[in-house]
Amino acid sequence: MPIKIAILGDIVGTAGRQAAIAAASTLRQSHGAHVVLANAENAADGSGLTPTLYNKLKEAGIDGMTLGDHAFRKNQIYATLDTATDLIRPLNLPAKARGKGVMHLQANDDQGKPCAIRVVTLIGQLFINNMRGSDAFKAIDELLANQPAKENTITIVEIHAEATSEKVAMGWHLNGKVACVFGTHTHIPTADERLLPKPNTEDISIPGEPWVGRGSTAYITDLGMTGPYDSVLGRRADRVVKHLTTSMPAAFDCADGNPRARGILITAEPGSGLATAIERVDLPV
Repeated sequence: MPIKIAILGDIVGTAGRQAAIAAASTLRQSHGAHVVLANAENAADGSGLTPTLYNKLKEAGIDGMTLGDHAFRKNQIYATLDTATDLIRPLNLPAKARGKGVMHLQANDDQGKPCAIRVVTLIGQLFINNMRGSDAFKAIDELLANQPAKENTITIVEIHAEATSEKVAMGWHLNGKVACVFGTHTHIPTADERLLPKPNTEDISIPGEPWVGRGSTAYITDLGMTGPYDSVLGRRADRVVKHLTTSMPAAFDCADGNPRARGILITAEPGSGLATAIERVDLPV
C-alpha cells in the first residue's frame, strides 16, 4: 500500500507555527497523510528553533523537523539536536557540528503495514553566507552508498539552498535514487512540482496532463513558507520597504497577516522506494 507524506515549507514565526499546527491535523484528516514533515528553522521569531517550540510542534502532529542555515541560531536547541530522533540539521556540515543530518521515522500504511521513512537535509553552497557546508552532492552520494535503503524504506531529501540551479541539479542528480527531492529556504513556492522522468528514458510527458505515475522521483524547487503571506518573506512589509527605500536600519519583525501552510503531498511506494504522485498544498488558517 502507498504511503502519503506531507512536507511543509519553512515555518516562520508565530503565524507560521499556528498554520503548521492547523495543517498537521488537516493533512491527516482530509488529505490522508501518514507522515507530516516540516522545516522549522524560522519558527522562533523568524530565526532558529527553541526546545519549547520544538515540543509544541511535535505535540501538534509534526512527525519530523528539519533545519537549514539557521539551525544553530538558538543555542538552547543544541542539546535537543544531539538527542532528538525527529530533528535534524544539514548533513554536509563538519563532523563536530551539533546534531545529526539523517532522520529515521516509521509510518504505517492504511492496512497497518510499517514503512521506514529516511529524511536527509542538505545545505547549498551557492550564496549561503552564514553556514559553510561541504559538497552536498558528494555528501548524499556517500550516504546512499554507505547506507543503502533497507527494504520498505522511502528516502526524502531536502536541499536548503538559495540558488535555483543548485536545487534543480540535485533533483536530477538523485532522480531514480530517492522518492523525493524538495527545496526550501527562499520562502516563495514554485510551480514546478512533478515526477521526474524515469532515468535513461525519454521524457514523453503530454502537455497539460498531471505528472502522476510516470516518473520515479518527486521534485519541487521550493515549497514556499508556512507563515504570513502578507509580508516580505515572512517579515513586516513596511519595515522591509522602509529599509530598501531609505537604506536606514529597520527591525525586520515577523508579520502576522494571512498565515498559510504551503508545501507538498507526495505518494510513494515502500516496495520500490519511489514516488507515484506529487501535489502542492496551500492551507489557510
